[in-house]
Amino acid sequence: MRVLMRTSLAIVLLLSGGSSLASSPPTWPVSPSRMELSTPYGTLHVNASEYVYESRLFIDNTEVTPAIRGILNITYAFKRPKALVALVSIDNGSSDCPVVYRWIILDKAGYTVSPEFGSCSENIKVSATGQLLTLRTPSSQKPDKIDIYTYDGKTVRRSTTPK
Repeated sequence: MRVLMRTSLAIVLLLSGGSSLASSPPTWPVSPSRMELSTPYGTLHVNASEYVYESRLFIDNTEVTPAIRGILNITYAFKRPKALVALVSIDNGSSDCPVVYRWIILDKAGYTVSPEFGSCSENIKVSATGQLLTLRTPSSQKPDKIDIYTYDGKTVRRSTTPK
């Protein structure tokens, strides 16, 4: 069983103007993990449950819709001039695809939730360049490839590249 909270509680807050991807290390980095993230637009937090895979994602005292449930971690966050964007990893207990992701954009008007995406792996590299958010992960269908998911605040797009 995955541990709900890793010892690393680091969060990456980056300005929207520059690229945040450094040169690739030889192995996949361990993703940061948080249970709570305070923002100017409310506090994004995981409401833990005593039942495995039943934690829920909230902003302040309101559950996010569509509902995001499972073993949840707020892995990365990026600061934009008028918003904050967080990446949430979701483990719903599926043996076929143990982990998926969603972007949450919080701003003064409320929040936006992306569709689920990912190649079922905890191994990720995340970056932000301008308004474009990128997640790289090993392809579950092609072991010699990397799946690249980009999100512009509206649409998640997937492409594949050699390792």
